[in-house]
Amino acid sequence: MSYAIVGFGKIGQALAHAFARKNIDVTVASHRPPEALAPRAQAIGPTVVAKSLRDALEADTIILAVPFGEHLEVANALPSWKGKTVIDAMNALVPLDEMDGLLSSAFVAKAFTGAKLVKGFNHLIAATLAADPIVEGGHRVVFLSSDDEDATASVAALAKQLGFAPVKLGKLNEGGALVHARGRTWGPLIFQDLFKKEQ
Repeated sequence: MSYAIVGFGKIGQALAHAFARKNIDVTVASHRPPEALAPRAQAIGPTVVAKSLRDALEADTIILAVPFGEHLEVANALPSWKGKTVIDAMNALVPLDEMDGLLSSAFVAKAFTGAKLVKGFNHLIAATLAADPIVEGGHRVVFLSSDDEDATASVAALAKQLGFAPVKLGKLNEGGALVHARGRTWGPLIFQDLFKKEQ
C-alpha cells in the first residue's frame, strides 16, 4: 500500500511526522514544486519524500490536507479516482448552502468520482496530531467515518500502524456528522483529544 499527503501546511506536516515516526514511506505534495517542499520533508525524516502532485497521486491512498477550497484542484488532477482511497482530513469553514446542503465530506466525495472516501484525522489541531499518539496508558483516538466499510477498515489499519486508536463512527451522514466542521457549526467531537487503552 502506498501513501501520499496532498497539502504540506500544518496538518500535512503533522501527518508526515506520524509516518516518519513509524518509518512508513509517504509522498508529500502541494501546489508548490517538490523542490520547495524537499528541505522540510527531509527534516521530518528519510521516509518523507516530496514529489509533484501528479506523481503523488499515483499512491493507493491519498490524504487530503489542503485548504478546503483547493480540493477541486486536486480532484481535477486525475481523470479517474477509481481504485483510490481518499482520506478527507480537511474542515470546511464555508456555509452549508454553499455545499448543496451536504456535510463537507459528502460534498468532497462528489468531486472524487470513483474513489472510496473516508473522513479522518481532521478533528485534532496540528500540534496534537504531530505529537506521539502513544502515551502512558493509551493511544490517541482518531475518528473515522465513511460510506464504504472496506475503506474504513483499511484506513483504520493505517491509523493503528501510525500508533493511533481508530474509532469508527459509521457513515458520513450519521456518525460522520460528529466530526464535521462546517460554517459556524462544529461537530461535538471536534478538538476532543481522547485516548483509548489497548484491548
